Amino acid sequence: MTDVDADRIEKILETPGLADALESDRFKQFLDHVPIAIVVSELYPSEIITYANLEFERLTGQRVASVEGKSWKSLTGVAAADDDDRCLGDAVLEDEEYVGMFRIERDDGVTDVDAWSNTIEDDEGTPIFRLVALACVDQRLREDEGLRQSLRDKDTMLRELQHRVKNNLQMVTALIRLEARNGSDDETGRRFDRLAGRINALALLYQTLSGDGKGDSVDLGAYVSQVASSVMLAHAAEGIRLDLKVDSWPVSTNVAMPAGLVVNELLTNSFKHAFTGRDGGLITVHSLIDEAGCRVIVADDGIGLPEGVTWPVPGKLGAVIAQSLRQNARARFEVETAPGAGVRVTIYFDRADAAP
Repeated sequence: MTDVDADRIEKILETPGLADALESDRFKQFLDHVPIAIVVSELYPSEIITYANLEFERLTGQRVASVEGKSWKSLTGVAAADDDDRCLGDAVLEDEEYVGMFRIERDDGVTDVDAWSNTIEDDEGTPIFRLVALACVDQRLREDEGLRQSLRDKDTMLRELQHRVKNNLQMVTALIRLEARNGSDDETGRRFDRLAGRINALALLYQTLSGDGKGDSVDLGAYVSQVASSVMLAHAAEGIRLDLKVDSWPVSTNVAMPAGLVVNELLTNSFKHAFTGRDGGLITVHSLIDEAGCRVIVADDGIGLPEGVTWPVPGKLGAVIAQSLRQNARARFEVETAPGAGVRVTIYFDRADAAP
């Protein structure tokens, strides 16, 4: 595979209205001239191959007519890695995105190919096609096992990062939908400003993931510090001071993400509401470690919550985010507030429950 091949595959998968295009004879004629082997199946009522382009026949040595109307098991090829016994036809059903390197026995010799598999959805999000792409492996990869292993390692890291980003973007989508459902025209600007803070907290997490090279762990203290600084920059007013104290501690990304969102939520509340009618005050953010686990504290010395109100408010996004932290790290919340005495939220979770 070359970088050009990878770019071509990416462009095909990003074709606007790809699900509709795959039903077009004209689009299939276009694919017949693409120098990447493309095979397409319809998923319903049963998954069978409905199209293969001319490059598929040239690359694999299999006639197009021998696979159309058949299942994916009709594809020849076995995994090239010594510790991998998958057949190509089974592997494209099991994996998404990059599937791996496969060896195909042809009448005139052996061909090594890289394989990708993606399901294609319609406008309602229902999967209706599977598109498999095959590209000839670069000669250097055949000859250099060290290079192949390096690329496999990098690909694994990329796929893990993409998986985390995909899952986190699903949370972003849920946040936006809940905001839209709960909002009114008069509140649109304020709500989207708050939403921007939440998305920025996730962006800081992605930045940490892509830069530290530590796989599934995130330094919670450093991440909480970044979130606090970002909220301070966006919302701080004259007279408001930030007391920030953090310990370094690696936690799972599934813990860091909701923890950062909770800190963002509480800090934003403090900056916006805690010092109404006052000249300023103190906001405290601590992420401290002891033998048992971690305490994350977000507090202010402001006016406190109105009588009868606590945090998080049921049905609001803060409750959704707090519940995510409870599920991912068995977190326990303690909320203290009194009129004129501020708000103090303490989050506890044990070392074992937050470990990567």
